[in-house]
Amino acid sequence: MLLKMTTMVNLLSMFILVEVVVGGFRYGVDGLRMDYYLMSCPFAEQIVKNTVNNALQNDPALAAALVRMHFHDCFVEGCDGSVLIDSTKDNTAEKDSPGNLSLRGYEVIDDAKEQVEEQCPGIVSCADIVAMAARDAVLWAGGPVYDIPKGRKDGRRSKIEDTINLPFPSFNTSELISAFGKRGFTAQEMVALSGAHTLGVARCSSFKGRLSSADPTLDSSFAKTLSKTCSGGDNAEQPFDATPTSFDNYYFNALMRKSGVLFSDQTLYTTPRTRGIVNGYAMNQAMFFFDFQQAMIKMGTIDVKEGSKGEVRQDCRKIN
Repeated sequence: MLLKMTTMVNLLSMFILVEVVVGGFRYGVDGLRMDYYLMSCPFAEQIVKNTVNNALQNDPALAAALVRMHFHDCFVEGCDGSVLIDSTKDNTAEKDSPGNLSLRGYEVIDDAKEQVEEQCPGIVSCADIVAMAARDAVLWAGGPVYDIPKGRKDGRRSKIEDTINLPFPSFNTSELISAFGKRGFTAQEMVALSGAHTLGVARCSSFKGRLSSADPTLDSSFAKTLSKTCSGGDNAEQPFDATPTSFDNYYFNALMRKSGVLFSDQTLYTTPRTRGIVNGYAMNQAMFFFDFQQAMIKMGTIDVKEGSKGEVRQDCRKIN
């Protein structure tokens, strides 16, 4: 009898733990919860997922774009949807800065927002839709499964000058560690997040500087490949790795072959401080996936707007 009661207590404790973790889990920021829309807009997440999946079926390259959009949103003014706001005659917004001109996928966010607004007006923020879309894009491309807490509010500020906070393709490892460190990330988390470059392409304008003189960190054969790409002009595109629409660890293997496209990619392997992390991820994809998902969840909580500090935009492209 005592054994049976002990077993029941243990099962009950486990059930409560699962409920706390899965149901009402708070992630470091007051107001953010995994189940934030459970009662107020229960179909929000499925609407976003379906919208993302449909868009990616038509254009698989959008997976990289949606992940990048989330990153560029969070690193400027926090994860508040500010990257979505259009410029006006009185204000040049974030999206029109040189570092954001190659961003795309805005129509996917607009589509999801329109459908969500039909179901539950004024409830789901654009910032949350961007975060959910990035998560769903990673999964669609074959990356790790992870959930994110919701409840972000949309910001009311979007200014081109704020994008100076974005890391540049010319950054060395020390500059990357500093830029990410200011937002609370370790060097390991920075390398894991850099692994998002397993998806997508880079424009020639972001790496042509490496071709003007002999770069000892760049494989000579791959340098010829990059030069050939750039013969198509500044907007010509070079995949970051051999599988630009699949989320895997090929990016880290490319760095080991001195075939990183951007200087800020290859510097991760050139520098002793981060070389071991690159080697680890190149040899163990499961470890990369785990560290990436943890870092993405953490990134999604940067400078979150809550309560009266933000709003839920009716149109993601303009402040209410």
